[in-house]
Amino acid sequence: MPIVILLSLAAGIAFPDQIGRLRSLVPVLFAIMTFQNSLTISLSKLKRAITSPAPVVMVLLFAHAVMPVAAYCAGSLLFAGESDVIAGLVLEYSVPVATSMVMWVSLSRGNTATSLAILLASTLICPFSIPFTLNTLLGASIEVNAAGMIGDMLFMVAIPALAGFGLNELTHGWAGKKLALELSPIARLIVPLIVSANTTGIAVYVRNPTPQLAAIVAFVGLFTAGAFVAGIGLAKASRQKRDELAPIAFGCGMRNISAGSVIAASYFPAETVFPVMAGVLFQQLLAAAFGKIIARMTDSDKEEASA
Repeated sequence: MPIVILLSLAAGIAFPDQIGRLRSLVPVLFAIMTFQNSLTISLSKLKRAITSPAPVVMVLLFAHAVMPVAAYCAGSLLFAGESDVIAGLVLEYSVPVATSMVMWVSLSRGNTATSLAILLASTLICPFSIPFTLNTLLGASIEVNAAGMIGDMLFMVAIPALAGFGLNELTHGWAGKKLALELSPIARLIVPLIVSANTTGIAVYVRNPTPQLAAIVAFVGLFTAGAFVAGIGLAKASRQKRDELAPIAFGCGMRNISAGSVIAASYFPAETVFPVMAGVLFQQLLAAAFGKIIARMTDSDKEEASA
């Protein structure tokens, strides 16, 4: 996936006029992808997570309160006066947690029920939390179309997520086991299409690199890595069970960059899109690296517990 994402970025930058025609289809494509990803969510899995809600609440507070404020403060210091850039940094860390976190949690031998609960809760609150966060932190310096954002996030994320979850329940798991697999190839094709289409908006900036763009890329990379480290620290400090380490770490560190890029491209100038899209350069690579670290930590805890 990291290679596919990088190739998609390159395609959007190399052929902005041709691929840019797909941008009008991005909300529909994103809704289809969200629906497919939500088909594996079941009520029984969510019930198991709800009985121990501390990890879910912890991630939601960190992801949707601490990280946007931290991004705003750090961005205001490093990019003072660049309101569009700061808006992109805040938006990057205000969007829902990434759907791919469920895959990484599973690979890292973590609690997938907790990761599903985090994903669904984050997805459902973001149509309202994103406009609120942007208005609160940036309202005086940038125009925010709150109503439009809420409508788009409901259409692309919340409604398809509830539809996928509901269909899986109505079919007693058939949708999650069969339909999700049948739609998986389509969803995998949609991801590079969305990335390429949204990247066309920053093509002119990438073709003409500046020290500021390099600084933005470095900032996003360090900030994303810091979010993973903070997630691990939160799990350890709160003495969570070993299988909760992965969902907390990936929930804190991974963002639905595709959703952020759609919002940025729809409501903000290209200067705002670039900080959001910069995250795709690091997220999956960092997820793979921290996944190995988390798996080793989990195995180490198991050995200590059995000793």
